[in-house]
Amino acid sequence: MSVETNYPFQNTSLPLEERVTDLVSRFTLEEKVDLMIQYQTAVERLGVKPYKHGTEAAHGMAWLGEATGYPQPIGLSNIWDEELLERIGSAIGDEARGFYKRNPEINGLTLWAPTVDMERDPRWGRTEEAYGEDPILAGKLSSALVKGIQGDHPTYLKAVATLKHFIGNNNEVGRGDASVSIDPRNMREYYLKAFEIPFKEGGAQSMMTSYNAVNGVPANLNPDVNGIVKEEWGMDGFVVSDAFDVSGTVRDHGYLESHTEAVARSVKEGGIDSLTDDGELMKSSLREALQDGQITEADLDVALRNTFRVRFRLGEFDPEEGNPYAAIDESVIMKKEHAELAREAARKAVVLLKNDNKTLPLQADKLNNVAVIGPLGGTVYRDWYSGELPYAITPLAGIQEKLDAAGKSGQTTFAGGTDRIKLKLKKNGKYVALEQKEESPLSASADSAEQGSVFELTDWGWDNTTLIAEQNGLYLTTDDRIVKASANRIWEWFTKEVFLARRENGDASSVTFSTWKDTPVTVGENGELLSGDGRAEETSNEIDAGGTSALDNSAAEALQADVFEVETVTDKFEAAREAAKNADVAVVFVGNHPLINGKETVDRPDITLPESQEQLIKEVLAVNPNTVVVVIGSYPYALNWVNENVPSVLYSTHAGQEVGRAVADVLFGEENPAGRVSMTWYKSVDQLPEFMDYDIIQGNRTYRYFDGEPLYPFGYGLSYTTFGYANLKLAAPSATAAEGAKVELTVTVTNTGDVDGEEVVQLYGRVEQSRVKRPLKQLLAFRRIKLAAGQSEEVSFSVPLSELAVWDVTQERFVIENAKYTLSVGSSSDNLPLSTELQVSGETIPPRDLTQSTKAVNYDAYEGVFLGECYEGGSAIEVSGDSGWIAFRDAEFGTGAQSVTVRVASIAGGSIDVRLGGADGQLVGHASVDAGGAQQWNDVQLSLSGVNGRQDVYFVLNGKVSVSAIRFA
Repeated sequence: MSVETNYPFQNTSLPLEERVTDLVSRFTLEEKVDLMIQYQTAVERLGVKPYKHGTEAAHGMAWLGEATGYPQPIGLSNIWDEELLERIGSAIGDEARGFYKRNPEINGLTLWAPTVDMERDPRWGRTEEAYGEDPILAGKLSSALVKGIQGDHPTYLKAVATLKHFIGNNNEVGRGDASVSIDPRNMREYYLKAFEIPFKEGGAQSMMTSYNAVNGVPANLNPDVNGIVKEEWGMDGFVVSDAFDVSGTVRDHGYLESHTEAVARSVKEGGIDSLTDDGELMKSSLREALQDGQITEADLDVALRNTFRVRFRLGEFDPEEGNPYAAIDESVIMKKEHAELAREAARKAVVLLKNDNKTLPLQADKLNNVAVIGPLGGTVYRDWYSGELPYAITPLAGIQEKLDAAGKSGQTTFAGGTDRIKLKLKKNGKYVALEQKEESPLSASADSAEQGSVFELTDWGWDNTTLIAEQNGLYLTTDDRIVKASANRIWEWFTKEVFLARRENGDASSVTFSTWKDTPVTVGENGELLSGDGRAEETSNEIDAGGTSALDNSAAEALQADVFEVETVTDKFEAAREAAKNADVAVVFVGNHPLINGKETVDRPDITLPESQEQLIKEVLAVNPNTVVVVIGSYPYALNWVNENVPSVLYSTHAGQEVGRAVADVLFGEENPAGRVSMTWYKSVDQLPEFMDYDIIQGNRTYRYFDGEPLYPFGYGLSYTTFGYANLKLAAPSATAAEGAKVELTVTVTNTGDVDGEEVVQLYGRVEQSRVKRPLKQLLAFRRIKLAAGQSEEVSFSVPLSELAVWDVTQERFVIENAKYTLSVGSSSDNLPLSTELQVSGETIPPRDLTQSTKAVNYDAYEGVFLGECYEGGSAIEVSGDSGWIAFRDAEFGTGAQSVTVRVASIAGGSIDVRLGGADGQLVGHASVDAGGAQQWNDVQLSLSGVNGRQDVYFVLNGKVSVSAIRFA
């Protein structure tokens, strides 16, 4: 590519902004349009190369071939170690450079990671992808990963971290068209906080918006991207839309009628700088928007300066000699040091949940037989955002390695926790056999059991099963026409290797099967197993942003699935008992497959283990009391029976290539476990509010507000040693709320046991008295330290006083209240042996002045309402059922208020009551609301009687009424 060398943008001595502005000014309008999409085209006359925004890297480089794999992000969050996360980020950034060197046009340096969404509910299908339920923990760990990915050079970036998904993305079903309701306090104190930290502290250079709408507005049009992320936080990188989401503003949300308007508003109002969508559609829509004035060339310039500012910092337009990252080549991919780091991360992420009678660690030299049992014991699974694993050490292999090293070769017995079965069609008695034809189709054609095929069936719970044909070792799958044994793995966007096996009248030996999208499996005229009637078109594996719920299966619903008789060849429970009964110890591996019962587009049906897995544990424990359970899963689980009955329990996420060695390291004491759970482990979904309720404050969600008894509390995890806490000291017992003020304290931590170990020291705070409901406790800081047996260390914390602030809805800003605060330190949110008090000279929030126009969303309490959009600006309160209310507490009316003006809209009409003291308190005003349009806003004035002094005021809304503001007079 030949280009002149006298342009200002090529002059490395000029300021960055001057160079960026010069380059963008030289693009033609058509070139600017071409550069607005994910795959930026080359501009050869200026030496601009083609570039791709977006390479997946959640826990290692994904989708580009073999790469080093680290624990799932939820596992990384269990490490609670910023230094280790930064090293992992640096290794990922190195491999990104290696892949970029291999193919710079396709393997871009913009990495779509980390996922910073708050995990308010363990039922979220993508729980594996994020960093827990606390914004400080998630923010700090994400920030560390960002620093590692981007490097520490003052000028150049190693790679670019893209934080996702902004914001309120914590449900999969309906994510493409649903709106979540988040009020100002929840947004500011919780959901935004997690993103603020990796921007301000980590310097993240990119962000992705989410599929969902927030308070009625699709996320790609969210004004907070410009108003908060870019302006308030000072983010100077670029924002990308999620895949096919700008067109989804029309297709899925139905929010806008034209792609032209969707594109124009996404760029101009939503702050989207790079469009990840159908490229030709985006470009044609941009051209139309430019022609009719919906967007200007200057708007494109703003977006392109943001994207090219980052490309400059990646070194694209500078000589390679001055860029320390330019020399990184393919040799870094999967290098030995990265494999060692993967093992270190995997073992440090393991959480010891229970260890009665010091069952663990095991001593290899004293074991003559170890039974390894369960569906997670003999395999390693990839999740959707994993790369190809260069190798995979299973738990079985990891355990055998330990025994081999102790001279106990061959001393493992394995039972996979799966059934071996044959299937016979009930209506004609034919057995299912594998035909030796192309792609191995199945047919009910064998006359005898000897001719029938054997299948290994794994029960993943909730009717979901997978089957492997022993004859060729491949999974049963479907092309949505026939059922065949042709898949060598489970890893595609649609999990077509899952079959829904349903018992007929509760009889386990008589079942029907349906495919991944619940199409009945039937038998054709020639005995072939069909998906439906065998005439459907194949559902492609291209990403469908809206998820599988959008698939049309209406034609198949009328079909009746054929019934099969299940003939058990090997019973999983019997095999497990046989393996366990004579073993010195039985280790049972249970958990989930990362692409079944919870993944992108699929939320979890429950938080328990599959029923068959819990029964497997019971069967093993019945014959061998020396049983250890290891959960390898992407989520927290309700392990109530296991916790009550099994002596030792470990938890690991799916942790990549080294998961088997990492778990074995902990089982045999080579690694003293110090992982801590980053989410509350509940006993039941009954302890959780409705799934789509995003209000953690009123819903008592997460450890911050949950007042029940958890199974395992946030921050929990055991060790093979013990730790003592002493000498908690505040540098000063009082503080004044001033900019930059900090709380300084120290605590002495001692390893009081007889083995070396690591402890995660956790600092929490709470306010003793507040104007509003505040957290029962909130994490302020944490530190993972290593102590030899008997060793003590003084651990210091320096916490900004602003971390104790509350978002005051009466003044729409953060306020540090004048109050007493309790600071507590310990090993988990539920084990805080030391506390001290801090008196803060802050603000006393005055009574509300409702004579000023007050946004309805700035309520203090509510019931039966949610937040939607107000076209006049901001959000409005909408009644979700027949009636609801909002409350404004501690309002000062002095000698009295005579009336209140309410800004309302209503489709069907309704009424408003104003009451004092409660939703059923004294009625002081009433008015009817006329029917109009959903966004036809009018003032309704209510005459009042008896409103004076200081009062709690309730607005009771009857009918489909929306309110955007109120004002008393």
